[in-house]
Amino acid sequence: MELSIRNIRKEFDRFPALHGVSLDIRSGELIALLGPSGSGKTTLLRLIAGLEFPTSGAIFFGEDDASQKTVQERNVGFVFQHYALFRHMTVAENIGFGLKVRPRRLRPSAAQIRRRASELLELVRLPGLENRYPSQLSGGQRQRVALARALAIEPKVLLLDEPFGALDAQVRRDLRRWLREIHETTGHTTVFVTHDQEEALELADRVVVMSQGAIEQVGSADDVYDRPLTPFVYGFIGESSRLPVRVDTGGVWIDDRSLGLAAVDVPDGPAHLFFRPHDVELVEGCGGCIAGVVVSSRRVEATRRVELAVGGDRRIVEIELPADHPAALRSRIAFRPRSWKLFADAQAGREACAETV
Repeated sequence: MELSIRNIRKEFDRFPALHGVSLDIRSGELIALLGPSGSGKTTLLRLIAGLEFPTSGAIFFGEDDASQKTVQERNVGFVFQHYALFRHMTVAENIGFGLKVRPRRLRPSAAQIRRRASELLELVRLPGLENRYPSQLSGGQRQRVALARALAIEPKVLLLDEPFGALDAQVRRDLRRWLREIHETTGHTTVFVTHDQEEALELADRVVVMSQGAIEQVGSADDVYDRPLTPFVYGFIGESSRLPVRVDTGGVWIDDRSLGLAAVDVPDGPAHLFFRPHDVELVEGCGGCIAGVVVSSRRVEATRRVELAVGGDRRIVEIELPADHPAALRSRIAFRPRSWKLFADAQAGREACAETV
């Protein structure tokens, strides 16, 4: 089932939660809506589900305008963060609930519903648990039952709202791999909301990065990580360092010192240089490089994270070094970013950018 979201705007008491959002989702695609709290991702998911209705704009399921249709009319499967299982029902009864409450003419027989529940328990790797209650299951098992319940109605679209947010880290990693396998087996068009960038990059065919009610970028994991289009995406996806600089006649400067970087198509004036802390090379001396004084150093797994004051304490960047590097406090380190991106300061008038790899 293809989805087309066309210029959607949603207001709550005149507060705009979404600003003219448009997005096309291909049939069978697994899409992640990724962003911080308040970015509008859950509002967009609820609009697709029919739990909210747009202030303006339209949502199409294939060629059908579903903008004002109810949840039942849209036939979507919804999985919530906190499972939303009925505590007084067995696992099989929970899975079959959506089928049992259908109108009589569309309702399968009791035997068919039991058979469907058993088939789905096999699919989600919980065979033999039909007669248990939610309280007798682990968090990961409950979430699998919740997904089985959503799949039982053979939905046109599967929607998941922070599906692993209530689980511990190891269970989340296991369920991410499992969900990808389920998606490849069933082929449902799937949209899931998350604030966990690792989850989005690992699972999704495409990632929709959202901020302040708007879409910042849509693309594959490689696109949004390696080729971010805006300062927000660069800062939100992966770890990054940001250094205030000045562009002057095609070069990048800190105060009166050139960094030896070219500023192609970036106007003269204030700008910000972005780079990944792990993607730097140390250099001797500083003819066209970035140099700073170590203000903190800490061990992080197999690496050492070092904060440097560049051009004075008001400019702090972080770089990643080998764990055995002797980064003493107040020592001086010079480096060059291997890959970087330059964005004109928003106050300079426009968001021009240049990239080098």
